[in-house]
Amino acid sequence: MATLPVYDKSGSEVGSYDVDPTTIAANINKQLLHDVVIMYQANGRQGSFGTKSRGMVQGSGRKMYRQKGTGNARAGSRRSGVRRGGGHIHKKQDRSFYYRLPAKAVRAATRMAIASKIQDEQITIIDELAMDAPKTKDVAGVLKALGIDSGTTLITTDQLDRNIYKSARNISGVTVSPVSDLNALSVLSPDRLLVTKAALDAIVENASAS
Repeated sequence: MATLPVYDKSGSEVGSYDVDPTTIAANINKQLLHDVVIMYQANGRQGSFGTKSRGMVQGSGRKMYRQKGTGNARAGSRRSGVRRGGGHIHKKQDRSFYYRLPAKAVRAATRMAIASKIQDEQITIIDELAMDAPKTKDVAGVLKALGIDSGTTLITTDQLDRNIYKSARNISGVTVSPVSDLNALSVLSPDRLLVTKAALDAIVENASAS
């Protein structure tokens, strides 16, 4: 069981939160985390590239000179892949790197990533984070008051909050995500997690229901 302090927007400690990482993930499988992170990275690859094969390069297909007697290496067409300006021997072409692991494994990896952040003390809890209108200065002030304004941070809310998203999107190294959009890559990539108390309640509740 871990007892985590709860802060307000001014950085003052206003309470505590008891959470057991094993209730979120019974164990942390590093191999599964690795596999899921690689899957997300592979799915983010563009995959649009191409080179010309021998048949696509302009030029005559006639043998450049006779086979023997010239003192040169044996040469075929100028479009050959062994010559400068020739076609690519193993032509690259558009491909998709997309693949999916089982959904149950992906969900388990997300819970493991969150549990690892709690175990490594890389999580900060705030009692609430609500704004009437987008204002980057206010979010930057909260991060500074909490002492997490350096490095990278993922702000997690219980539901999509457009005001928070618009306020934080211009801050370098800061991303915002509701609990429903969390995944292993988004959780493990930043240095710290800043979660609202309601968001952590939702994470624990979802983990208990799974």
